[in-house]
Order: sequence, then C-alpha cells, then structure tokens
Amino acid sequence: MTTDSAYDIVIIGGGINGCGIARDAAGRGLRVFLAEQDDLASATSSWSTKLIHGGLRYLEQYAFRLVRESLQEREVLLRLAPHIIHPLTFVLPHERSMRPALMIRAGLFLYDHIGGKISLTRSRGINFPHPQYSQGLLPRLKKGFTYSDATVDDARLTVLNAMSARDHGATIATRLRVCGGQREAVQTHSHSPSQSQSQSQSQSQPLWQLQLTHTLTGVKTTVRAKAVVNAAGPWVKQLLDLGFADVAAESVAGVKLVKGSHIIVPSIHSEDHAYILQNDDGRVVFVIPYEGQYSLIGTTDVAVNTVEEGHQISEAEIRYLLRAVNRFFARAIHAEDVVWSYTGVRPLYDDGELNPAEITRDYVLKVNDHNGAAPLLSIYGGKITTYRRLAEHVLDELAPYFPNTATSWTATQALPGGELDDGMTMAMFAKTLMRQHIGVAPDFIARLVARHGVNARVILKTTRSMDDLGETFGRGLNLLCEREIDYLMAHEWAMTADDILWRRTKCGLHMDRDERQRATAFIDRRCADV
Repeated sequence: MTTDSAYDIVIIGGGINGCGIARDAAGRGLRVFLAEQDDLASATSSWSTKLIHGGLRYLEQYAFRLVRESLQEREVLLRLAPHIIHPLTFVLPHERSMRPALMIRAGLFLYDHIGGKISLTRSRGINFPHPQYSQGLLPRLKKGFTYSDATVDDARLTVLNAMSARDHGATIATRLRVCGGQREAVQTHSHSPSQSQSQSQSQSQPLWQLQLTHTLTGVKTTVRAKAVVNAAGPWVKQLLDLGFADVAAESVAGVKLVKGSHIIVPSIHSEDHAYILQNDDGRVVFVIPYEGQYSLIGTTDVAVNTVEEGHQISEAEIRYLLRAVNRFFARAIHAEDVVWSYTGVRPLYDDGELNPAEITRDYVLKVNDHNGAAPLLSIYGGKITTYRRLAEHVLDELAPYFPNTATSWTATQALPGGELDDGMTMAMFAKTLMRQHIGVAPDFIARLVARHGVNARVILKTTRSMDDLGETFGRGLNLLCEREIDYLMAHEWAMTADDILWRRTKCGLHMDRDERQRATAFIDRRCADV
C-alpha cells in the first residue's frame, strides 16, 4: 500500500520525544505521520525514574543551561498535566564523608533560583531526628536537606502527547516498523491564475519514500514525506545505518547506550516524601514513593553495546541498589524483597565522556538535507523533562523547510485530561465525580482521575454502581475494569495485555499471578475481537 499524497513530516519513534514533536507539529498545522514499531512508550520512555526534575547533580557537571531549561519546564508541565505530574519533596541525608554540607547548600540555593520563579517549596536544611523527614533512617545521621521536584507517570505522559497530536490531525500508527527510506524526485506542478492549464510549470521536488512493515500482520506500506524526524531513541543510529544509506556521514553523531535499572520493594517508609541518597561512588540513588504501597529505587548507569544487552537487570545492579539504600536505612532490604524491576537503555549523545554517569543528558539535533529540501533530522540524547522544549527546537530547525508555519503553542494548552476549569483542582474534580456516581467506590474513582484526569468521566459515563463497570480485575484502589480496558483500546492504542497492565496502568503490579493471568486472557480476547 502506498499513500496517495505526501505528509509534511513523518516521525519515526513513539517515545516521549516523537509524540511531543507530533503534538507540536500537528498543532502548527503540519500534516504529521508517526510510526512506532511497538507500543507507545514501550522502550526508554517507560523506563525512567518517573521524575520531572531539573537534575540537581547536573550542576556538578556545569550543565547550567540544561538545569535552567529543565526547571522552567518543570513549571510548565505541572500546569499542563496536573493529573499525572505532582510535586514531590526530596530529603537528602548528609553524610560527612560525602559532599561537604556547604557545597550542598550552595548547590540547592542555585537550584532554587537558576530556573527563575518557581511554585514549589524551596530547599532548606533540617536536623535529625525529624518528626517527618527522618523516618526509617539510621540514627547516626544528624543532618539533611529538603528540596522540591515532581513525579510523573512517564508512559502516560507519552500517550497523552500522542492523543493531543491525534486531536490536532496527526496520524499515529503503532506496530509499524520503518525498514528503509530514500529521497526520490517527484514531479510537482505550479499553476498561477494568469496561466492556462497547458502553461502550468512542473518541477522536480525531492521527497522521502519510506518503507514500513506492520509487525503483527506483515502488511507493507510506503509513505511519502517532505521531512523525516528520526526519534528512534536507542535505535537512532541503527536506523540510519540500516535504512538511510545516502545520509551524509557528518550528520550522524555517536550514541552511548547506557543501561538504567530500577527495583520496586514494599514501602520503606510511610511518609509521602522521597529520598535522594549520596552513594560512595559519587552517584545518587533515589527512593521514591510508588503506587501507594511501594518504593521505587534507582537508577544504575551501565554502558552497553546493544539495546538487547539492556533488557534485564543484573544481580550486580540489584546488589548495587540495595547496598546504596542500606547505607542509610535502619531496616535492611534484601533481594527477596524486590517485587518487580524494570530496565531500559538510555540513548545518550556521545560527548566523549567515559564514565556513564557523567555523559551529558542534554540533547543534540543533526539535520541532513538534499540541496535545501527533504531534510532528515535525527535526535540524540535528551531527558523526559525537556521533551517539550526539544520538540520546539526540532520545529525551529525545520522551520526553513516549512515557511509560514504557526509558532509554538504547547506551553499553554493542557494535555488531554488536564483541562480543568479555573479554580478547580483534580481533587475537587474527583469529588464531583464521586457525588455524580454515588454507587461507585470513591477510591476507584480517585485512581481513575489520577490516570485520566477529566477524561475519567468518559469511562464512568452513566454508571450508577460497580456492576455497571463490567468485569473487574484486582481490588480496591487498583481495580481494573472492563470499561477502562475498552477505553484504553478505543482511545489510547492499547493492543495487548502488557500495554494495559504495565504501561497505560500499573495494575499488573498490584495483582497476584492468577489475577494477572485472568486479566491477560480477558484482554487478549477483547483485542482479538477488535
């Protein structure tokens, strides 16, 4: 199958960068096609530490521009997605053998001010024991600091950007792998009002011809595009090497693949703050409240040669994370306490740094074109916090190829589900739904709102009781119901049990093996019927 006309931009990769670019470009009036070889956010964009943050430790690398931009974006994203992005207090216990207290204090002061005006609570020093912030810590710790950042559901952030892109006219295609591409001259015709049809002029305009294969059906497709954006993440260079042989070598940068692993354990403490722990190798490890009853611990930095090497956490990584936490907490945690883990590969720009922890988290854009037309823009590096600014920079780079395109707009329009009326909060909206659906469990409604924001009302519709939700899986706050499954398949490109249990929701974490098997069987049947 071949498309009849050319898109303005084809984006390869359905991670946070690709979906963010699709949203921005479609909202500017460009015709956009996004191809993702698997599910949205199925790679790096669901493997993060779930933070929207400035990157406190990047100050030590003198990455002031990146930290400033990240802190400014933190403020923007808190406004755009209040249902999935929330302020979070971090406690940094101080140990005299690590960074000097004066150095930390100076860094936190800079962190509070380098991004301009902030809405979150500023940093301060605290003494231990502390009635709120020293729960579970070893008694030898006498001093610490607090500061603010934010937590995010990274996979949902990606999906919401894709939904917004679709709402603005973009075509989002999952399970569609790009196999190759080349520039081809296509005859175009120009015709002015003063010319007859026979006088119309034709000219040769290079366009991209991309070959794609559906990974489930094997059906092959060809699409044309005036520009291509390579947002393939860990596969960014591999895609160029395998499928775009005519791209000039000077427009291809190096990529450092760095594996990052996280473990999930039962909650280490009952308060709602997080910890940032200084490890004895100079790195930091986060301990973050997760899904109500767990603690998320991460991350590692391990250089790998291929994406495949980064698919599974190693025993050494588990020991590393456990040891980092046990240096600070009175109750030791062990490998048998780990209830889940996830591992992914971060595609970092190769800046020549040998230490994986020190490689820049900034992004680099490389553009290759053909005599000023048919550009291919490749993205190297980046972090989830700055995805929206990255998208703006991509559109800035492509602006010469698309004159008279509208300007940036994404900083002010809420993401799907975040469109609250003035003065309304998500908590207030949830209470409104609880009053409207008196027969539905309030904690279930609260969790729906936490995932979908105002779109929770689409799922609830006219429900009057829990029975109206259809078949259910799990229990209480983490209940997954037939109504939500249907919504995720109809509106969020969910096609498999993993899409639903581990990315669109985290309900799989809260189910036992039998419950997961039952839910998986139901979802598989549902998907087969579509």
